[in-house]
Amino acid sequence: MSERPDATSPPAAPSDVPAHTTDLLIGGMTCAACVNRVEKKLARVEGVSATVNLATGTARVSHPDTVTPDELIATVVRAGYTAELPAPVTGTTDEDPSSAQDDSDGQDPEEAGDLERLVVTAVLAVPVMALSMVPAWQFDRWQQVCFTLATPVAIWGAYPFHQRALRGLRHAAATMDTLVSLGVLASYAWSAYALFWGGAGLPGMRMPFSLLPSADDGVPHIYLEAAVAVPLFVLIGRHLEARARHRSGSALRALAELGAKDVELREPDGNRRIPVAALTTGQEFVVRPGEKVATDGVAVEGGSALDLSLVTGESVPVEVTPGTAVVGGAINAGGLLVVRATAVGADTQLARITRLVTEAQAGKARMQRLADKVAGVFVPVIVAIAATVLSFWLGAGAAGESAVTAAVAVLVVACPCALGLATPTAFLVASGRGAQLGVLVRGPEALERLRRVDTAVLDKTGTLTTGRMSLADVAVAEDGPETKEVLRLAAAVEQGSEHPIGRAVVAAARRDEDGDAGLPKVADFRAHPGEGVSGSVEGRRVRVRRPRPSEPLPDALCQARDAAERAAHTAVIVEIDDRPTALLAVGDTLRPTSREAVEAMRALGIEPVLVTGDGTAPAQAMAERAGIERVHAGVTPERKEEIVTALRAEGRCVAVIGDGVNDAAALASADLGMAMGGGTDAAIGAADITLVREDMLAVVDAIRLTRRTLSTIRANLAWAFGYNVVTVPLAATGWLNPMVAAAAMSASSVLVVTNSLRLRAYAPDGRRTGTPPAPLASHDSGVTEHGRTGRTGRKNDALSDR
Repeated sequence: MSERPDATSPPAAPSDVPAHTTDLLIGGMTCAACVNRVEKKLARVEGVSATVNLATGTARVSHPDTVTPDELIATVVRAGYTAELPAPVTGTTDEDPSSAQDDSDGQDPEEAGDLERLVVTAVLAVPVMALSMVPAWQFDRWQQVCFTLATPVAIWGAYPFHQRALRGLRHAAATMDTLVSLGVLASYAWSAYALFWGGAGLPGMRMPFSLLPSADDGVPHIYLEAAVAVPLFVLIGRHLEARARHRSGSALRALAELGAKDVELREPDGNRRIPVAALTTGQEFVVRPGEKVATDGVAVEGGSALDLSLVTGESVPVEVTPGTAVVGGAINAGGLLVVRATAVGADTQLARITRLVTEAQAGKARMQRLADKVAGVFVPVIVAIAATVLSFWLGAGAAGESAVTAAVAVLVVACPCALGLATPTAFLVASGRGAQLGVLVRGPEALERLRRVDTAVLDKTGTLTTGRMSLADVAVAEDGPETKEVLRLAAAVEQGSEHPIGRAVVAAARRDEDGDAGLPKVADFRAHPGEGVSGSVEGRRVRVRRPRPSEPLPDALCQARDAAERAAHTAVIVEIDDRPTALLAVGDTLRPTSREAVEAMRALGIEPVLVTGDGTAPAQAMAERAGIERVHAGVTPERKEEIVTALRAEGRCVAVIGDGVNDAAALASADLGMAMGGGTDAAIGAADITLVREDMLAVVDAIRLTRRTLSTIRANLAWAFGYNVVTVPLAATGWLNPMVAAAAMSASSVLVVTNSLRLRAYAPDGRRTGTPPAPLASHDSGVTEHGRTGRTGRKNDALSDR
């Protein structure tokens, strides 16, 4: 795809160096400062650039072939973090059930250890906080009891923070853990000094508590409550944050788990069950009522209805007969089916959709890059501010307790975690929710561009219309062959094309012939993008093409063309031996939701423009039905791109929505390309967004979801920046108790993630409510509504919008 002028993708490796992309799972990152450090460390390797995502704990690294994944892992380890290659995405769920359960519960061994640390820390910390905050409960030598309870909390409970802070120190880096560790050690060290050498350990001493730190009453203060509250609240915050981040990826995990675990293989000597991973292409398997279709395939025996609600969101079961393509993950709601596997493992549509969503989540928006840059210098600046505050208070003659309190509060209250999580968590949730709604977004950059779109250029056939055409009429010139012979020759050539018009011609011919065997073979087949197809059939040159403007035709064909245009049918010419011999009128139907979608676009401030290769009359007729005022008809693929370029030159932000080969150039040249999921591989490859659900309202859903997501991101960033702008000065001026600061810091991260999670409940206005539906299948699903077979890998789409 051509580069967008405002693309924010990371710099790639030099163009003369073969670039590879490697994904790494990064461990030990706790804030945006960690993200910044890992990216910088990887970027120091020649030819390497990286994008690190805090929410998913992953790094996408672009590197030349001279740099191996092992070298990348070693570089991350030298930065003080862990790294490993992720397990491949296969689209099957043949893993051990126990591991799947662990994943669904969000409890891996590391998280279980963190939870145990949290529980023990809470048991020890709560009595210390209670005694420190309620003077009436302070018995003789309560200070020593609190010190005894606080010591394991400050050392063992806060050990992960100390460990990561020390690791960062060895690598000359400062992160959120540095601030937490310094805050805990400073509070504990001052308390130990006051307890043993400052008079706070005397029997009978009582210490008042205030939310505002104060030491002017002459009573020696200890800050053991801060020393235990900081690790306790941070541990609680990170535990809640981890659970929330786990939930934010639930849609992606649901995609990966949608497939069946085993399959009943049909063999000559009897059926047997095998794991789905052992199934190979070409093997036949049985799908009984109530079972999931194990993988993509074609029905070879039986008849049934497939429940696609888990795959495409369709509420009405789809009828399946022999020859119908089926998609893995659909549920057999009726009779017995025998299916021949056409794709398995990583080649299935479900696996491809999972990879698309995963790759999209690895991207980074422009706003996030800004936040990461700020976070890169955030921690050193906070440490400097804390040191300055301590020096200032002491220099101004304040009590040592007040000076230490203010400095500790500054260290503890600052929170770069919220900055690092503000954007990726929102996009993580939104991309998963979009997949459930049939919208696949390549990355955050596409979301940012979609927000600015004000003009939508729409293709007609397969986009605005269903693309499932039928032959309406055949007109033959006076000296031409019989209608049946014309149809037979045209269908023979169209067998090489999977365009809707071609399929309609072939289907009509097969009704008169003995299936495939009745159609002659074609030689020297050629596809002419935007024009038609041609070939040699039984020694005759046959070409099926769209009519040219003002083309002279025999009277019978002229009359047929005019009648087809009045009926909003698409007319195609059949040439035999370079002579226009017949005209075929093929009818398409407007998608049921197209007019509603066009009206919704206008309500969102987006002007729809119809650009089609069809003639003026049928294009105008279809535009009138859809409610579109601006129409460009009879355009070539090159002209489509010129129209898009001209619209952009007017200052418009243009999105192109199409599905054919002839749309690929326009999709790539637009500000944003959106491809219908049943379209060609070329169109989908050129698009920024793929609409899995072949429904024009999916476009509206994408726009609304985008605006909701960006609104959430702006709110997250406003909170993340505003929180630090307000709380750090309060802490520096002595208006925040360290314990309150610790609670506020932990709450800020949890608030950002929780706000992002609200996107999980997003529902298009007035059409879907309640629990989000299960994920969708991939963009080229073999089964579509009404039991029709979809378009899989349509490479010879030569007659798009003829």
